Amino acid sequence: MRQAKTSRRSFVATLGAGAVAAVSARPSFAQTAASKKQPIWSQEYWAQKGDVKLYMFRKRREAPKAGAKPLPVLFLAHGSSMSSRPTFDVTVPGHGTYSLMDVFAGYGFDVWTMDFESYGRSTNVASRNSDIAEGVKDLKAGTDLMIKETGVQRMHMFGESSGGLRAASFAMEHPERVGRLVLAAFTYTGEGSSTLTDRAKQLEFYQTHNRRPRDRDMIRSIFTRDKVGTAELAVGEAVADAELPFGDSVPTGTYLDMTSRLPVVDPLKVHAPVLLVRGEYDGIATEADLVSFYTKLPNRDRQLIVLPGMAHSCVLGINRDQLWHVMRSFLEMPARRDKLQT
Repeated sequence: MRQAKTSRRSFVATLGAGAVAAVSARPSFAQTAASKKQPIWSQEYWAQKGDVKLYMFRKRREAPKAGAKPLPVLFLAHGSSMSSRPTFDVTVPGHGTYSLMDVFAGYGFDVWTMDFESYGRSTNVASRNSDIAEGVKDLKAGTDLMIKETGVQRMHMFGESSGGLRAASFAMEHPERVGRLVLAAFTYTGEGSSTLTDRAKQLEFYQTHNRRPRDRDMIRSIFTRDKVGTAELAVGEAVADAELPFGDSVPTGTYLDMTSRLPVVDPLKVHAPVLLVRGEYDGIATEADLVSFYTKLPNRDRQLIVLPGMAHSCVLGINRDQLWHVMRSFLEMPARRDKLQT
């Protein structure tokens, strides 16, 4: 690894055993998906959680065939301010591929995502705020349906921002269902987070309201608040166009959790292999906070990667092909063959 600044070299030197890297812009994996556009099969589903209907969406290269070997499943969990498809399946005309679902379907994965309760097309429950704990219940219902459809009992999971908190919490409660776990824009204790410090100014509002305003300007700010130039301006407009038909507000639960209840994930209870991905300019968590989480993970099959030129949204950043590269490499990591595992 090459680092430009002494401070970064010192940071890496403190980590000890494990894998930590800053990735240069050489997307050998990513070029395949971006340059060879192929038709992708898709299907909508509805999972049931009591009286709540949860919208689910699936993409893969071809329609499933009876008797065929199942593909590896990748399940995507969205964050606090946008639903699933505007996050993972958005089209930005004239600006290349932005659909993470298309990219990983092209790589040969069976890719699923869902709208958490009170987001997007899923049932809006006015009496709840769709917090992290409720998101774990959503993932249980969603993966129940996924297992029924695919026969695959253990899936890979990806979560960005509060989606990472949901996915990691799910991995704690249902370790038998999680293969490899990718957490992007993740936060552990929140200590030193400029974003959460600013967000906490509205704590009283989150405590007394189940929904918060979310307009076009707020969506635009997701891609500019940390560092202008890390995302194309057209992305904010495309995401807003896709998201605002679902309304001008979203639940407060994850904001309340992140401003008053951290940590919600105990790294000692996450036994899956973990890849932590942080954008260089992401204000949601400091590198020190993520290192603290990383070093406590019990599974030595773990990586912490800092993506240069990226901010909070790695999925929709201008250098998103770096994320594709490190994700695919991690998800397709060959299994250990030694006999030294404990």
